[in-house]
Amino acid sequence: METVQKATFKYFWDFAHPVSGMTPERTATPTIVTSGGTGFGVMCLVVGVQRGWITREQAVSHLTKMTKFLSAADRFHGAWSHWLDGRTGKVVPFGEKDNGGDLVETAYLVNGLLVARAYFDQQNPQETQLRDQITKLWETVEWDWYASHGDGHLYWHWSPNYEWAMNMPIRGYNECLITYVLALGSPTHAIKPEVYQNTWKKSDFYTNGNQYLGYTLPLGFPYGGPLFFAHYSYLSLDPRKMDDGKTNYWKLNLAQTLINYTHCVSQGEKFGYSTDNWGLTASDDYNFYDAHSPTNDNGTISPTAALSSFPYTPYASYQAMRYFYLKKGNPLFGPYGFYDAFSQVKNWYSNQYLAIDQGPIVVMMENYRSGLIWKLGAGIAELTTGLKKMGITTPSYPTGFYMYLPDPKTNEVDLMRHTDRATYILDIAVKGKESVKLELTDRNGKVETVLLNKALTEGIHEIPFVAKGGKYQAILSQGTKQEKVLLNLR
Repeated sequence: METVQKATFKYFWDFAHPVSGMTPERTATPTIVTSGGTGFGVMCLVVGVQRGWITREQAVSHLTKMTKFLSAADRFHGAWSHWLDGRTGKVVPFGEKDNGGDLVETAYLVNGLLVARAYFDQQNPQETQLRDQITKLWETVEWDWYASHGDGHLYWHWSPNYEWAMNMPIRGYNECLITYVLALGSPTHAIKPEVYQNTWKKSDFYTNGNQYLGYTLPLGFPYGGPLFFAHYSYLSLDPRKMDDGKTNYWKLNLAQTLINYTHCVSQGEKFGYSTDNWGLTASDDYNFYDAHSPTNDNGTISPTAALSSFPYTPYASYQAMRYFYLKKGNPLFGPYGFYDAFSQVKNWYSNQYLAIDQGPIVVMMENYRSGLIWKLGAGIAELTTGLKKMGITTPSYPTGFYMYLPDPKTNEVDLMRHTDRATYILDIAVKGKESVKLELTDRNGKVETVLLNKALTEGIHEIPFVAKGGKYQAILSQGTKQEKVLLNLR
């Protein structure tokens, strides 16, 4: 875990642009820096400080340079372009008409900066200056301008030459949820809640509700789409604590990940996939670049897909990481961690790193290991404000095993020892003040051990325990109510 996470972090530290401090789009274009990937990289720097890979002072100095550069760079009603020249701050067009503000990329950048503002909270001149500069950048993004086209929609792009010609309302469901959280949470340029309702939710691919490979998918494209949908907006937003009354966002992301994993396992003979070799998302491939998914699968595995899914599928993600590192080795693992993608059937390996793929690996591995970025995100008042305006609040889970979706064929949940704590952890929810009892039994119902027998505060809890590997049943009781889950302790 440490080897992979630290190597990936180095993309954002060792390969950062020397003038701007921002993150290059990819290794092949070191002077073109990317707004969104830089936002991911800012969160990676926070992880780097917490892990002791760089000092707090080094990170503050680096981020101060970055924020000064951003304040002088091209902006379009407060939004940055997708790409910038890392030497000058001038826009580098992403496409012919995409030469102005990119609100989604700006959201990823601002989200990272707000996480840094929350983390670097010491009362000294350096950190105070950094926080003030971040606040100024954040509060001068004109989110409401991007909803001023006259039709009540929030738009992705605006250009000084082509104005709204890109014509892309930010509709769901995809990777852009964090854009609405920030646009609604802005203290200076907030959009109206009805813009969220009329744009994000008015899409042919918003509500789903169908079952794929045994898992029900509440929102999104058939079979879930590429896995970065479950990563980009959730780097700082803890989906366990997000529910709008119709959709539980943890179950949404878990279902998408398990559909992706199950699809890959089912296609093993065709593409060389397996329970160890899985993960489809947007990345380079042997044709150039594509958004790979169960419905758009050409045999390309992107390591970021499985590794950024660590909070959702820790056992399957860990097996993939071991396979990529131990079995693939040098062709796939280089100075900045795993290269972007590979195809077993084509014997093709990328020689590139992409910022938007490397960043979620570091952050989501950390959210699995310690929950660091999720905890910081929970303390950012503007994110909470945005979520509330969207009707998304912390759910009041009934007493039970709220985090798991058992395998539809075996009805089992794979559970491995937490990599940092060396114990198994059962995640449970408790509602009410009545005492709860948690027992571990063998498959015949014989009690192996009582893990818990007392009253707990209402909410979600992690219950650590030690046991031998094998198949068990966990039984959670509260009064006359009883919940069970079959476990395969790995």
